[in-house]
Amino acid sequence: MKPVRLLLFATAMLCAGLRLAGAADPRYPDWPCVQAKVPDLSVAAMWDGPSIEQASKAWQDNATINNLVARLAARRVPVEEAQKSIEDFLAGAGGAKVDKGVLLFAGLFETLNRERTEVMNGLERLQRTQRELADHIKAEASALHEQLDKSQPDQARIDELNSQVEWNTRIFEDRRKSVRYACEVPIIIERRLFALGRTIRQELE
Repeated sequence: MKPVRLLLFATAMLCAGLRLAGAADPRYPDWPCVQAKVPDLSVAAMWDGPSIEQASKAWQDNATINNLVARLAARRVPVEEAQKSIEDFLAGAGGAKVDKGVLLFAGLFETLNRERTEVMNGLERLQRTQRELADHIKAEASALHEQLDKSQPDQARIDELNSQVEWNTRIFEDRRKSVRYACEVPIIIERRLFALGRTIRQELE
């Protein structure tokens, strides 16, 4: 029975770790990342150029800007390549350079900010799922403990519960690793937006 006891101990530590690693900010109890949650990006923190208030409503009506925003926002496109595309686009904009630059940033800000929000919402959904799975594992582990403590334990039931605990614990741990990597995505999006906004701003000067 020793391997089963060791599994139960490891499982208890794993689930306890999730409970102890609660969100540092009580406003966002489901936020699983060590990075502080900032729900929305600020235009002022990313852009010191002309106001994008009007452009935020107009950029989607410009097919060229719309298509370019979709390509520049895609994280599979290297930032350096995206920056070169911005330079080429604005170099050929002529007298409309400022207007097109503002439209472009407005589109990038809205698109990347929305993508960032979607990623963060997904992280919080996953954290809630992890808590539910931790509770499920805890219940299975408790049932397994009861069987092990019986004077005449049901070996078939022990094997069944042991398999369930082991399988669900593996899923729990795999998800936890995924969360750790996914927590970097909002930061990557922020850095991309800042870098592309800076390139647009430099081209407008």
